[in-house]
Amino acid sequence: MKRRTLVLGGAAIAASSVIAAAIWPRHVVAAARTFDWKGTDFLSGGTKSVALEKLPAPLFRTRPNCVVTIAQTLGPCHVNDVPPRQDISEGEAGLPLRLALRIVHAADCRPVENADIEIWHTDHRGIYSGREAAKMCTLGDAEAISGLAFRGRQLTDKAGQASFLTAYPGWYSGRTPHVHCRILVDGKELLVSQVYFDDVLSDIIYGEHPDYRGRPRRDTRNDDDGLIPQDATDHIFDFEKLDGGVLSATITIGLSS
Repeated sequence: MKRRTLVLGGAAIAASSVIAAAIWPRHVVAAARTFDWKGTDFLSGGTKSVALEKLPAPLFRTRPNCVVTIAQTLGPCHVNDVPPRQDISEGEAGLPLRLALRIVHAADCRPVENADIEIWHTDHRGIYSGREAAKMCTLGDAEAISGLAFRGRQLTDKAGQASFLTAYPGWYSGRTPHVHCRILVDGKELLVSQVYFDDVLSDIIYGEHPDYRGRPRRDTRNDDDGLIPQDATDHIFDFEKLDGGVLSATITIGLSS
């Protein structure tokens, strides 16, 4: 079986020498943050040439930090009536990204089956979609307003997992790159939060990938963001570069109840 490497996101993890050499099942090596990648290693132009079902199964940490994910604001960019779907890109440009989330009970790490998880984030330009979203989110862009790109929802499987096919989000002024998530179980909202990206990886993509290269340098990093948790280690995706130029990101989200 091919050996696969999961790169752990987050500066706090990168500073740890305990995790760097850990060997995981299924011939997976978990590495501290060493992104030996170039932005040009990845596909461009969105998800049009990517079939989610043909990608290898997402890798999660065998021993996740089963802690309660911190709740954060819903924000002005949320909209209602988001469709259930896996590919949420609506043909928009960007680096193809498979987002896989695992929902667990924080107390004992039991997976949460049939959790309704909704995600939303910006396009490669840092613009949200949706007619209901505030103007500060869509910037009045007619194409963004008319669609629901980079929004979707799914039910988790028996392992508490759900995967989305999307594109790496772009930055916008005042915020570090992030993905919003909202989780309901049996119709009850249990968590609204945000998940973040490693600054080193974002620098590589924004500086080198053709779909992001033309924008100005971003003005906010993780350390400067006013909304990211102070200890954001458990709120930053882990990453794997898949064959064919797709980026895979995974995270475990812990519910308090």
